[in-house]
Order: sequence, then C-alpha cells, then structure tokens
Amino acid sequence: MFSFASFPTVPHAQKHKVAFASGAMAFLLGCTLFAGSAWAEIPYFADKVKSGVLPAMEQRLPEHPLKLDFAAEGKEIGKYGGDMVTIMGRSKDIRMAVVYGYTHLIGYDQNLELKPDILESLDVNEDGSVFTLRLRKGHKWSDGAPFTAEDFRFYWEDVVNNEELFPVGPPRFLLVDGEPPKFEVLDKYTVRYSWSQPNPFFLPELAATRPPFIYRPAHYLKQFHEKYQDPQKLAAMVKERGLRNWAVLETDMDRPYKLENIDLPTLQPWVIRTQEPSDRFIFERNPYFHRVDPDGNQLPYIDRMIFNISNAKLVPAKVGAGEVDIQSRILTLKDYTFLKQAEKDKSFHVRLWDVGYGNYATLYPNLTVSDPVWRRLLRDLRFRKALSLAINRTELNRVLFFGLATPRNNTILPKSPLFKKEYATENIGFDLNKANALLDDMGLTKRNDDGIRLMPDGRPLEIIVETAGENPEYDDILALIGDSWQKAGIKLYVKALQREVMRTRAYSGDTVMSLFTGIDNGLAVPSSVPSEFVPVNQDSLQWPKWGQYYQTGGEAGEKPDMPAAEELMKLYDQWRIGGPGQQKKAWEHILDINAENLFSIGLVGNVPHPVVVADGLMNVPEKGIHSWEPGGFFGIYHPDTFWWDR
Repeated sequence: MFSFASFPTVPHAQKHKVAFASGAMAFLLGCTLFAGSAWAEIPYFADKVKSGVLPAMEQRLPEHPLKLDFAAEGKEIGKYGGDMVTIMGRSKDIRMAVVYGYTHLIGYDQNLELKPDILESLDVNEDGSVFTLRLRKGHKWSDGAPFTAEDFRFYWEDVVNNEELFPVGPPRFLLVDGEPPKFEVLDKYTVRYSWSQPNPFFLPELAATRPPFIYRPAHYLKQFHEKYQDPQKLAAMVKERGLRNWAVLETDMDRPYKLENIDLPTLQPWVIRTQEPSDRFIFERNPYFHRVDPDGNQLPYIDRMIFNISNAKLVPAKVGAGEVDIQSRILTLKDYTFLKQAEKDKSFHVRLWDVGYGNYATLYPNLTVSDPVWRRLLRDLRFRKALSLAINRTELNRVLFFGLATPRNNTILPKSPLFKKEYATENIGFDLNKANALLDDMGLTKRNDDGIRLMPDGRPLEIIVETAGENPEYDDILALIGDSWQKAGIKLYVKALQREVMRTRAYSGDTVMSLFTGIDNGLAVPSSVPSEFVPVNQDSLQWPKWGQYYQTGGEAGEKPDMPAAEELMKLYDQWRIGGPGQQKKAWEHILDINAENLFSIGLVGNVPHPVVVADGLMNVPEKGIHSWEPGGFFGIYHPDTFWWDR
C-alpha cells in the first residue's frame, strides 16, 4: 500500500516507501510550528469574533490544517485585506470561482504531482483498487458545521444511489466495468472505496479542474430530501418554489459547481454572497477554510473576490482601462500590444504564460460523418495528410501570432514526460506538391471549371468547416487555410454556430469537419486518463459516434471499425487494468498511433496567453501555465495566497 500524506512534502521518488514514517514526524513538526505562531485574528472577522458570532481562528481551523509550502512555490508571507476584481463574459461563468479556488480532496501541485488538499491523507493499495480517504479532524463547512464521513455517506447512499435523483446511477468514474465500489465508513473521519479491479480513473477525477464533489453538506441538504424531511413540510417547500417534486428541489439546492444557491455550504476559499441575476458577484472569505501559510495564518489573504459581468467584446478595453486586478479569461494574444501600451498608465503589468492546450486551433475531420462519400474520404490517411501538408502554418504563425506560436500537431507538450518530438512535427511541413500528389493518388483527378477537384460521386470537393463562433481569430485562420487549400483543388467554407449546435451536429453525423481548440491536457503523465486520444468520448469531434458507443455501453453510436481505432481501444484497456507499470507503455503506443494517423490536424500551439496583474498584487507567478486541465488556470497557483502590498 502507498500513501499520500499532507506534510511535509516528500520527494516523489521516495513517497511510496516513507509516507507513514514521515507522516508521523510531520504531525509533530506541524504542531510545534503552530504552537509558536502568532495566530493573529483576521481583521475582516475581528468584530464577529469579538462579539461571539464567530469563534477565534484557532477553533475555526482543522486540527491539522494544510500548511502550504511557500518556499517551494516561491511565495512570500502576505497581509490580510482587500478585494480582487476580475471580469467574466457571462453570469454562468461565476462557476470559475470554483475553478480558481481549486479546492479538491486531492489535487496537483505545480510539479503536477498529486497531493492531499481537503484530505489529510490518502492510502491506495498496490493494485489501485482500494482507496482509504482520511479527513482532517475539526474541518468545518463554511457555515461552521463539521465536515465528516457522514457527508460522503450521504452522497453515496442518498444522492447518487437514489433513483429519483440519479436515474442512471453513479457517475462513470465510480464504476469499473459497471461495478460500483464497496463504500465503507471506517470512522467519523475515514471512508473507503473498494473495487474488485483497479480503478485508475478515481484519483485523476478527484483532482480534475471540475471536481466531482463525492461529498455533500448532509446537514444542510437533508432538509430537502424525502428520506429525512417531514412529508408535509417537504411538499410545502416544493409548492412554494413551484417545482415538480422533491427531487427537483433537492437538485436545485445542490449545485456546488454552478453556485446558484448562495446558502449551500462550501469548502472553497471564498463563499458566494450574491444571488443571480446580477452583473456583479461578490465572494466573501470562508471563515473555516482549511489552508494556512507557513506561519500558521489562515488563508485566503484577500477578503473578497469580485466577478464583474461584461460583454466579452468589451473585456479587453475594460482591462486596458484598469478596471481589473487580475485577468486572463477572454483575453487573447491579439490583445497583447494594446494592453502593453496601457500598462504603464493604468498600474498593471501584462505577463505571458504558457498554455496547457496541445494546440491553439485544430481541424477535426469527422470520421463518423453520416455521408458515405465523405466518410470514405476522411478515413483515407492520404486525404488527411494532404489536408495537413496544404496548410502554411508558418504563415499562420507570422500573420496572426507575431511569430510567437509554434507550428505543431495536436498532441502533448514538451513538458510532458511522454513527449517525443515527432509527435509534434510529423506531416506539418507546407508542401503543396506532395499534397496534390496524394490527392491524385486517391483518384481525385477530375476538376470543375473553377479548378476544384470532384469527389467520387461528382460533387465538388468543398469542405464546410464548422466553428463555435466564439473566437474571431478562427475565421482569420480558416481564411488563410482556404487560400492554400484552393491551390490543392479544395474549396473551404466556414459555418459559425453556437457551441451546443456545433456539437449536436457532430454527434448526429452532419458535420464533415470542425475547428476547435486542441487537447486540454497537453501536460499528460502516465497516470492521466488518455481519453482525448482514444474514441471513448462523444465530445471528441474526430469520432463522436465511436465515443458515444463507448459511453453508452453499445446502446447508441457506432462501434469503432477502423483498425487503428480498434487498436486504440485495446491499448485503453491495457492502460485501465495494467497498473502503473503498464500505463506508460500503453500511453506511448496510443500517442504513436495518433501521430501516424492524423486523426486531428493541429495548426499552431504554444500561443502565449496574456495575464494582466495589477501592481501590488503579490504571489502571482511571473511565469505560469494557463491551462484548464490540469490546473484550473490560476487555481494551481492558489489564489488564496495572493495578497496586496499597498
């Protein structure tokens, strides 16, 4: 068995061997440190503590809070106080507070190693089938109620296994070949999940940017649950809100990611205090947050996080006018020059962070498109290679990204331990002669009067590329691609749609090709789930029907019927059941197959992302990785440690 303990930080190579011994030592060390700390009360809560409304910090913290390693993160001890303002494009984006808060049972550190966060420790048996989760004694929800194993039991027994709340049963990552775990409450602060086979999805899912919340504030939600509430009182609440039944009421009150219920207790660093609708959302510091700085001071340092809502088109101008304290969302590299010109007068600085996406923009030929003629063409590797070779990526980089990007395939990044150079560079050179030769070799030699090649059924070779209509740079990219494809006898048309419409069309097989961002997790490690490279997800635009087949257990979609795709599925199973020793080998074969087959056509990557930081806002890294997965954009850098020096 190996264990993840909270502190001290154990070198990765030694972690499995020494976790228990060092954990005991860490416990004693932690107590000594905290006993000698100043434990000065947070000014924001001083009046409430003095009046007895709120207990003192010592009683609000867990017995063993999570002490962050500032030395490892290159941070300074801060001061309390102030607001931190940012802008979102839609009110539904208030969920980014959960993303930025990055408060998980277990999460990634800046070296992409998994570490306990909410949990005090986690033990995993050798084959990865039994997980024992230990909570922090004295940890409390934002309303002061104890956070205990009962919150996990409530979620497992009364939420995901209640047919009215979850008609399809527990989420997929809690099932292994359809088998649910054996869930046990070992004591008030310890729970265990056991399967008969390894479950490699469990830990990555717990650390995902959108956490699965396998615990719920039972003390609060029981009042809306038919098992615990008086039927007449429950019926009255349902009637008062005009809902269909108690299950809808319970679901409405229990949305820890969407933040629609401002009364829902949380473990996040800031608690939402503004009810929708609004164009300004205020998040107030959680008096019971479980992290402290090296001196034992409770985090966060910042009192309030504020999200202003604005039309996305106006955000760069508002940022340039100095209306934010920190901003990355909605900004793109094209805003960089304007923001750099404004930074001196408006007291902020623009930083350029690396990105975690495998590609800034990627073409996805739909291999499961319904049209049989298009299906045959798109599944021919010669066709996909021809499309790739007929793209002048150097021109794209120079014209649209100031030459700061990198022409590359849609694959993992050099910082990933799985990276090989050929993954990024194969078939990306601009070679119209070779592209035309490949198309000729396929028999696509006839052309119409406009020089456009004819498909086998006589239709002109016109590709409609569908986009989500959210990024104006995509239109510019496709305009440049259209020019060079024309020289290969291919006509390109652009169709901008709502994101939901674009995905629905791809799912149904109506889409021939789409343009979207590349893979989310360009920093994959062997334990990462390789789902972006294997047809197991309907959202993967290159093979949505194959993904649907896997996700529905064969009840919908189509079974993969290309040899390379069938091989990918075998390798996925090897990764799933093989344990750590086999996962790296499976990943390498999966990446090899993807590189050889060009299932998606990457354009450019490593496009730096502008991050605007107000002068005086401390502990924000000069260089970081702006990535949804892993890391939650700012989340992995712990915004609860940001502070004002002014």
